[in-house]
Amino acid sequence: MASRRLVPAIALLAVLPLAGCKVDINSGAGGGSSGADVPGPAIGGPHAEALAALGQPRPEDTGAHYDRDDWGDWREDSASKCNTRERVLIRDGDGEAVDSQCRPSCPKESCWTSHYDGVKSKDPKDLQIDHIVPIAEANRSGARDWTRQQRTDYYNDPANLIAVSARSNTQKSDGDPGKWRPAREYWCDYATAYVAVKTKYKLSVDDAELAELTRMLNTCP
Repeated sequence: MASRRLVPAIALLAVLPLAGCKVDINSGAGGGSSGADVPGPAIGGPHAEALAALGQPRPEDTGAHYDRDDWGDWREDSASKCNTRERVLIRDGDGEAVDSQCRPSCPKESCWTSHYDGVKSKDPKDLQIDHIVPIAEANRSGARDWTRQQRTDYYNDPANLIAVSARSNTQKSDGDPGKWRPAREYWCDYATAYVAVKTKYKLSVDDAELAELTRMLNTCP
């Protein structure tokens, strides 16, 4: 397991006052989780500071025009021959092999663990690269006037990308934490990453998002 690569947005902790959250990545559960048996809404310390940095909750900008094509596609680096998807697979893998064309493969039983539902994978084709804060959600929460360059940069930002099972990514779709959550053991890392990305890009949250982010961050050590 690649715990050192657990959630890419943890790299933003040098910028944001968030505490790292360790989970047992061997105890994966499938699908979203209910809110049962979780602490109450009160939260303190660095996570409270991080939530406060998001600002006051605001309704989603549902009138913002959204066209998926405006956000571009994976970038390819001419020197390494790696595109963004391949770089994320390599970063999130454990024991993977990479050929001269930057194509990852797995020489053992499994090399990837989906940090939404704990599903293990050997074939990189079984994995999808998810935007932790979906691009449609970004569009609804502050990206209305972004340029094409800003959108493409966002689409390819590794801090907002993670390799997950196709099933969990399909279940999530473009849902925010008010609509979807990963398996409970991944709540801390997912919420930490989500808050980090929203703060980095000055994106707003609505009331439901803030409530569920608070619920999930309450599971952090």
